[in-house]
Amino acid sequence: MDFFLDSAETQEISKFHELGMINGVTTNPSLIYKSKKPFRELVTDICAITNGPVSIEVTASSSEKMVEEGFKLAKMASNVVVKLPMTWEGIKACKILSKNKIPVNVTLCFSSTQAILAAKAGATYVSPFIGRLDDSNIDGIELIREIKTIYTNYNFTTKILSASVRTKNHITQSAIAGADIATIPPNLFYDLANHHLTDKGLETFNADWEKSGQKIL
Repeated sequence: MDFFLDSAETQEISKFHELGMINGVTTNPSLIYKSKKPFRELVTDICAITNGPVSIEVTASSSEKMVEEGFKLAKMASNVVVKLPMTWEGIKACKILSKNKIPVNVTLCFSSTQAILAAKAGATYVSPFIGRLDDSNIDGIELIREIKTIYTNYNFTTKILSASVRTKNHITQSAIAGADIATIPPNLFYDLANHHLTDKGLETFNADWEKSGQKIL
């Protein structure tokens, strides 16, 4: 499973990139707004940090304007992925952009039928929002399972990008369900390596080593 960082903060992206733990980045208009940086400068900086795909979302509502914005975004850097909403206008734009060899991430997916449309339109990625489904008492992980089964049945090449990830269990269950990618916010990413039993075990090992009076070097 690939990990994308869900962030528009260049310092955070650089930290995780240096660790070699992220394969790409996802952003959205809200994250870009919070960064308080000029849009073009921010996109250029993020795309320079990582060689992996960087999802940048359009803001237009009509397919014609989405396509226009998509072409402009794609020219900013070779690793830009154009992010489109899961609407009929977004699907029409996806069809055009994908035919022009521009990678597309169809976002705000909440059903299997939406995921089928994204795949048929040639999307490179589809982003089911599992956390928001859970908020509505709908099993978000079950959606990942459904999409995986459908894509396998019909040999769709669109990758499943598990989004709106809230917990470590979301990541684990997404991997078990067959998601290709999880996009993870920085605070959760930091927590992935943590476990109270690891801390307890390390404390015991260090205490016993100290008692031994020995040194490795």
